[in-house]
Amino acid sequence: MIFSAESEISMSDEEFRLIRDLIHSHCGIFFDHDTKYLLEKRLCKRLALLRIGSFREYYHFLKYNRGSDHELSDLMDVLTTNETYFFRESFQLKAFTDEIIPEIKARKEKIGDRELRIWSAGCSTGEEPYTIAMLLLDMQCFNDWRIEIVGTDISHRVLHHARKAVYGRSSFRTTQSYHVRRYFTEQDECFRIADQVKRLVTVSHLNLFDENRVVLLGKMDVIFCRNVIIYFDQIAKKRVVETFYKTLREGGYLLLGHAESLLNTSTAFALRHLKNDMVYQRPYTGEKSGSRL
Repeated sequence: MIFSAESEISMSDEEFRLIRDLIHSHCGIFFDHDTKYLLEKRLCKRLALLRIGSFREYYHFLKYNRGSDHELSDLMDVLTTNETYFFRESFQLKAFTDEIIPEIKARKEKIGDRELRIWSAGCSTGEEPYTIAMLLLDMQCFNDWRIEIVGTDISHRVLHHARKAVYGRSSFRTTQSYHVRRYFTEQDECFRIADQVKRLVTVSHLNLFDENRVVLLGKMDVIFCRNVIIYFDQIAKKRVVETFYKTLREGGYLLLGHAESLLNTSTAFALRHLKNDMVYQRPYTGEKSGSRL
């Protein structure tokens, strides 16, 4: 057999179910039967690269081969879409800066706590955690605080990009010129993010299904998880949202994408109707939340 990236190897319905279920158990991403062609097309390149002649053989490789962990990581790079840009969903970011952060800051100052921890879950190429850092720097009221913004993603490819922190013009479609001038340096028709922003952010590889690794992140005040759980089925959503609940401090906030909600997924969070957006909050112990989903 001649192997090439253009080789077309057909995937049977049984092979589709085996590989789909393996991916789902690994990370929660779910492919229904309507996306069989998409999965087949994307995986053909992996088969050619590994010189594997069928999807059944590829399934056994993922299931039993010693190198399966590395291949699963490469597989995530192929399957996940990572289109993003700076200052995405501005109405939610305004709720974050004008309502959520002042509330958290005031609460912490009452008890002498000057640490703020924010998790960008599914950070892709880094625009989201760096946006959060720029917004906090703009506020100019955290000079004596310990700020930690943690960006995580399941794709090593996008994390490499996030660590380089150099971006093309497509990442700036909603960025004000003020932020470009203040926080970026032009470099070969691209833009490198300033060290003062980069210092607030760490990025690392994380599978949201790896609950033991998530525990190591520690407690968070805010979690951004935007346009991630839309790829999960209901079972996977429940599992990940429960992990977020455990990771948030009491009173902490969960910010989802504009098309996402916890309807039929969790009743643990209170739905807060803020002036600029609706967001989820982990209630305080013993607190009766008003609107719950």
